[in-house]
Amino acid sequence: MKAWIDYVLQFGNLDKPSLELVISSANEVSLHKDEYFSAAGRVPRQVGFIVEGVIRGYYYDNKGEEITRCFISENSLVVDYVNFEANTSSSEYLQACTDCKLIAFSRQNWEELSQTVVGWDNIKNKMVQICMYQKSRKGPVISQNATTRYMEFMENYPSLINRIPLAYIASYLGVTQQSLSRIRRGIR
Repeated sequence: MKAWIDYVLQFGNLDKPSLELVISSANEVSLHKDEYFSAAGRVPRQVGFIVEGVIRGYYYDNKGEEITRCFISENSLVVDYVNFEANTSSSEYLQACTDCKLIAFSRQNWEELSQTVVGWDNIKNKMVQICMYQKSRKGPVISQNATTRYMEFMENYPSLINRIPLAYIASYLGVTQQSLSRIRRGIR
């Protein structure tokens, strides 16, 4: 819970009773590798903060191929916020790449904090902006060659290289797993 409180306090100050209310509104949640935090076709029902682990955002293209759009790791919010706010079905999946520990808020608890904690909306808005930015970060530029895309991935996500399956990295880069293996061998 300390990591969550430290994260929140980066965006504004809360007095002790307000902090206690934020803490009491949250639940600790564990996701096993491959479990879903939220799924396409369903309305997102919770906002999470990743204490430990990695979650990926992905969708299926019009050919039915799985496309990894982003990776979200420790000390970050995880939510399909646009659909969460609009109470509409999501078109993407948020799936654990590793076992994960999260601090999670139900829709009701998340909304009640806005009504009861002075300054929460300002803090929440800043956290959500960062979350939206992280999820919308453009994937690799397909016009670049695959090696360049992989090198940029290693630069942008150095802590993920050995933590997540190569199939997810390949999907993110827009290459086959075999091509990614060749690229990795060529870099060593």
